[in-house]
Amino acid sequence: MINVVVVDDDVHVAKINAAYVGKVPGFQVSCLAHTTAQAHEALRTHAVDLILLDHYLPDGTGLQLVGSLRSRGIPTDVIMVTAARDIATVQAAMRYGALQYLVKPFTFAGLRSKLEGYAALRRTFEDGGQAEQSEVDRIFGALGSAGAGATELPKGHSAATADRVRSVLRAADAPLSAQDVAVRAEISRQTAQRYLKLLERAGHVRLTLRYGETGRPEHRYAWA
Repeated sequence: MINVVVVDDDVHVAKINAAYVGKVPGFQVSCLAHTTAQAHEALRTHAVDLILLDHYLPDGTGLQLVGSLRSRGIPTDVIMVTAARDIATVQAAMRYGALQYLVKPFTFAGLRSKLEGYAALRRTFEDGGQAEQSEVDRIFGALGSAGAGATELPKGHSAATADRVRSVLRAADAPLSAQDVAVRAEISRQTAQRYLKLLERAGHVRLTLRYGETGRPEHRYAWA
């Protein structure tokens, strides 16, 4: 499990964000913090992989917190979750090493997208070894728009259908055919193919070919 500390000065918002995190497979919230002091204490007393960090805090800013962590050699990953949208703050977040920046208000799909991208990045790093340019490109692209939310879909595509296809692939323990996906998602085979191609082009799905004794090879899809 990826352990997350949610840092937000608004207690209600922090609880909502924590509930969102808890709905994403592979993530769990270690604790909540509402000030930079509480965040430092959380990092001292809990195993933390990722901080979901607001910028505006009563005893400082999120970027000051990140700067303090980096100066002390603490490499905990950070995703900024804040209403601060001025370019100077966004640029500073990048320079401090924030892996993503999510502007409030946002939807569950928006946060899930960022978390799934982060999980994909961690899996890539866990493989170790050497990286060719294509692998480096994939690493740097892993934190892009990993989801298929409504705002990221081409016209005529449904976010609900994309979520169905995504859920089927994530739950599968082996690559699936378009027909397999269609049956499990309760959609037509043509619709399944359309969304699978969309997700494959976006880099979220791996396409392989399975050759039989006769006929054309079967396309098989797996969540990347």
